[in-house]
Amino acid sequence: MSRLLVFSLAVVLARAQTPAPEAQARHFLDLLVKRDFTAAHAMFDDTIGSKLSVGDLEIAWGQVQKGAGMFRHADSARTEASSNADVVFLTCVFEKASLDMRLPLDKAGRIGGLNFTLHVDYTPPDYVTPSAFHEKEVTVGAGMSPLHGALAIPNGDPPFPAVVLVHGSGPADRDSTVGAAKPFRDLAWGLASRGVLVLRYNKRANEYPREVAQTRNFTVKDETIDDALAGVALLMRTEGVDPKRVFVLGHSLGATVAPRIGKANPGIAGLIIVGATTHTIVDVLVPQVIYNLTLHGAMGPIQQKQVDALRAQVARANDPALTPDAPNSEMPLGIPASYWLDLRGYHPEQVARGLSQPLFILQGERDYQVTMDDFAAWKKALEGKKNAEFKSYPKLNHMFVAGDGPSSDEEYTKPGHVDKAVIEDVAAWIKRH
Repeated sequence: MSRLLVFSLAVVLARAQTPAPEAQARHFLDLLVKRDFTAAHAMFDDTIGSKLSVGDLEIAWGQVQKGAGMFRHADSARTEASSNADVVFLTCVFEKASLDMRLPLDKAGRIGGLNFTLHVDYTPPDYVTPSAFHEKEVTVGAGMSPLHGALAIPNGDPPFPAVVLVHGSGPADRDSTVGAAKPFRDLAWGLASRGVLVLRYNKRANEYPREVAQTRNFTVKDETIDDALAGVALLMRTEGVDPKRVFVLGHSLGATVAPRIGKANPGIAGLIIVGATTHTIVDVLVPQVIYNLTLHGAMGPIQQKQVDALRAQVARANDPALTPDAPNSEMPLGIPASYWLDLRGYHPEQVARGLSQPLFILQGERDYQVTMDDFAAWKKALEGKKNAEFKSYPKLNHMFVAGDGPSSDEEYTKPGHVDKAVIEDVAAWIKRH
């Protein structure tokens, strides 16, 4: 599904101690800038240090600068605190772009992950009314690994209908940031402006990359479904929320697994399915890559080699003899075999057909990742189901941002917002249920 990592690097790191998370982040960045990769490598824990060499780190830093240009200076930082880790977001200014370096640090100061994403100075779209709502920081889930999130709470009279936003694939933050787009912030603030309380939160792979990487037999249930159900439970006990009117809005992968979420908790009031494929997810990877690589001409030998390698990994993931202990290196995107086995043969439209909850299926007609063929399959599978509604939008892409001409990965690097019509339609649908 959404696999875009604009100027993004995701590697698992650890080791080093400092009393101040921000100081630790700035020190680590300083080592990279000075090209002291040996000292930086000494900050790794034994597990990751044995897998990621000094040379690997040097190559990774080179890839960041290849995309963003030469490093200029570090800018502002912010920290999200939790019971067992602090996450520092440090804005790094490069020659061509500003990137946010994200570092999770445990209480001993060890770095638990490194990720660079495009820095976006967010300006709310005109359909957001800041005076109509306020935000409150919350955590989703209990125990040692809660997820940071936020409630966008209308300023009107409770009780409010409420919705949990469920991410697409990859280590998404609470805004589901992809390039210059922050679709979940658009949705949260747009819906809260219209009287709907909204929960959004960091995805588990975003907040706990090391723990996710070390989870044995990791599945989409571990990655997405369990946390979405925890978010639903949080809303059902939140003051000011009507517990009988808690909805789930899933986008991309989150939309594809939304029927599983609905089946797991029949108390969910309804499912809003935004940009969901009906294909087995592993089978959409090669077509998506080929689409982008051939949008401006034929593939070269190097690109063809990359496609062939991915095609071989997909075939391995589809092998009837596949077992959970197959090496990650043989799997698409390096994701464990257990993950692909969990999704094998899953068709969301078939599960949705057996649900009692109302459904609202939305599709961007310019979406190249999830196409109108998928939308037609949803319609066919749910034909005659009286509580299923459908709507497609001619100018919208996979992020539900408007544009013209063929959509592509490049489009996601340009600033844009979820279209106002989507906000209005979702708010109206929720209020009717």
